[in-house]
Amino acid sequence: MTDNPMTAASGVREIIAKHKTWFTVLGVCLIILGILAIIFPLLGTIVAKTFLGWLFLIGGIVQVVHAFSTAKWSAFFFNLLVGVLYIVVGAWLAFLPLAGILTLTILLSAMFIVQGVLEIAMGFRLRPNSGWGWVLVAGILALVVGVLIFLELPGSAAWAIGLLAGINLISSGWAYVFMAMAAGKETPTT
Repeated sequence: MTDNPMTAASGVREIIAKHKTWFTVLGVCLIILGILAIIFPLLGTIVAKTFLGWLFLIGGIVQVVHAFSTAKWSAFFFNLLVGVLYIVVGAWLAFLPLAGILTLTILLSAMFIVQGVLEIAMGFRLRPNSGWGWVLVAGILALVVGVLIFLELPGSAAWAIGLLAGINLISSGWAYVFMAMAAGKETPTT
């Protein structure tokens, strides 16, 4: 049995309206953290890199535990190696704050360049459908950002990840604030 989408949307609206203060507080906190990450981009970069390191470290520990819990599985050795790799990379990222920032920035630049090329190609492929221009613009912007980060290496390593994390935090924060504001303006229908 499936839920009625209108009922589900109404339930979400009610929850947001009921807790709009918390949505607003969360949004404002994210905006403040984003502004701080932009003002102090090196610190934002280190925090983002360390957080990523902890994610890899925890994932590696879980992978190793999983490998030993399924020791009779034919892929035990490969599962164990992947877990150990995650632990080593995670520890390196988490416990050596300045190590790996340049590598991550190069990876980030490459990701934006590839994303840009793919989105540009997708935009042209979608033409003449509605919205194809937005995909093309997004691709051009991603490509430009990737090239700018690459051309500024190694200097961009000090600011790129922190700046992008800050922008992401600010946009997410505003999304929560706007959701809370919209929920406060809507009147529940009965």
